[in-house]
Amino acid sequence: MSQQINPILPGFHPDPSIVRVGDDYYIAVSTFEWYPGVQIFHSVDLVNWKLVSRPLNRAALLDMTGCPDSCGIWAPCLSYAEGLFYLIYTNVKRFDGNFKDTPNYLTTCSTIDGEWSNPVYLNSSGFDPSLFHDDDGSKWLVNMLWDHRPNKHPFAGIVLQQYCHKQQKLIGTAVNIFAGSPHRLTEGPHLYKINDYYYLLTAEGGTSYEHACTFARSKHIAGPYEIDPNVHVLTSKDHLDKPLQRTGHGGLVQTQEGQWYLTHLLSRPLKLDDGVKRSPLGRETGIQALILHDDAWFRLASGEVYGEVNPIGLTVTPKRDFSHYDDFSTSILPCHYQWLRIPNPECFYSLTDKPGALTLYGKHSVGSTFKQALIARRQQHLSFVAQTQLRFKPMSFQQQAGLICYYNAHKFHYLYVSYDDEKGVHIDVMSCLGDESLKADFPIYQKRLPISSETVSLRAEVDNELLTFSYSVEKDVWLPICELDYSVISDEAGKGEGANFTGAFIGMCCQDLTGANIAAEFNYFDYQEKH
Repeated sequence: MSQQINPILPGFHPDPSIVRVGDDYYIAVSTFEWYPGVQIFHSVDLVNWKLVSRPLNRAALLDMTGCPDSCGIWAPCLSYAEGLFYLIYTNVKRFDGNFKDTPNYLTTCSTIDGEWSNPVYLNSSGFDPSLFHDDDGSKWLVNMLWDHRPNKHPFAGIVLQQYCHKQQKLIGTAVNIFAGSPHRLTEGPHLYKINDYYYLLTAEGGTSYEHACTFARSKHIAGPYEIDPNVHVLTSKDHLDKPLQRTGHGGLVQTQEGQWYLTHLLSRPLKLDDGVKRSPLGRETGIQALILHDDAWFRLASGEVYGEVNPIGLTVTPKRDFSHYDDFSTSILPCHYQWLRIPNPECFYSLTDKPGALTLYGKHSVGSTFKQALIARRQQHLSFVAQTQLRFKPMSFQQQAGLICYYNAHKFHYLYVSYDDEKGVHIDVMSCLGDESLKADFPIYQKRLPISSETVSLRAEVDNELLTFSYSVEKDVWLPICELDYSVISDEAGKGEGANFTGAFIGMCCQDLTGANIAAEFNYFDYQEKH
């Protein structure tokens, strides 16, 4: 296994917001349409991290039913003051078109893994809200301002407004404090007060290969803010040959010893033969060492604006093993699994109805934004093997269950069991390649291999951009079905290129378009890195 430090959170973990509380570090990352909302990780060395909380875990805090792909939870902000953790988040409701519906909320908790308070509504003027605690006790919200009007740039700057903790609402007037650099698309603001300056850290350039982190500073919280003379403290936009790409959207933290670090998102794209770049792992989290120079501007400790795989100052050995075998022998779903959008997964899955199995009850079609019976985990390696054993007895072509490699409604490969009058019970493959001209629910690759057993094992083997689907009805005898282009399961592929914000998931699902809620039993799920 590679010993490189970056990324510190492999796989889909974008928009990291970092805070230190004593000797403990916490990072909160975006989850978009995946439930529960927001993932919070803990570390004591900035290199090795453990998932400790998914705070938005009930309907009062989050319900994303019907939200489009790549909407939901964008760029949370985690902070700490007066014995409380504060979490600010957006639940984005609309993506396409000129408008954005972006309600912003605040929740608090005295412990990172406790029950977070019911949300306080803040505003809806834009996304990426962040809370700053000044040293005089005042609290300030910053967020990007969205302008939907024709002939206006939609990224209209960063606005500042005071928050009253006692009244639990924003007070005073919102002030636009920063228009951004000429690179534009200014978002992801975080405020920090260091010595005589307020530092405003923003993300710019969009979240693809022009992404960047930009600092501005002022001696007054409401500005005016001057831009860093170097403009960007971190970007890979001029280093497209390097292993870490799309570096940007960062958060600042200082160690007990006084060393500064910047957490940021990044990607590690596959480089295909035709020069195309694809990132199945999505946007991951990395870290870089910073130095605050005598001129009061931050620079990367490496002296460059490009982020390093092994940043200066971090020498702890990464201890990471994201492989898992789950036999579903307990009544609690392991924490590495998530589902889509809805706060009540008990309507489609059970770990107790059939002890020793995960039972999924068929719901909507693949790609529905309402009720999908789909439980999956992140891809965290470029090469891996995932497999499961399925017990399923479909009686209609409208009933399916199986193993899915899923990005969103427009990008997936699905190995499933179904039924039709001609073949009876059979195994088939359904793919959607991200092409808007194709129907997302039409099986564009079709085998229909009849099987006589109610129990079948399904396997996906991924080597970078190559996916091989196999099945087995006899122990340890695997029969390959097809090879597919796995790079489709990535940020850059197909519909909405440059505006896909999640990453590849691998998991189990069941559909029943008859409405009978047919049961599919999964006896285990195994995900193993390929070395």
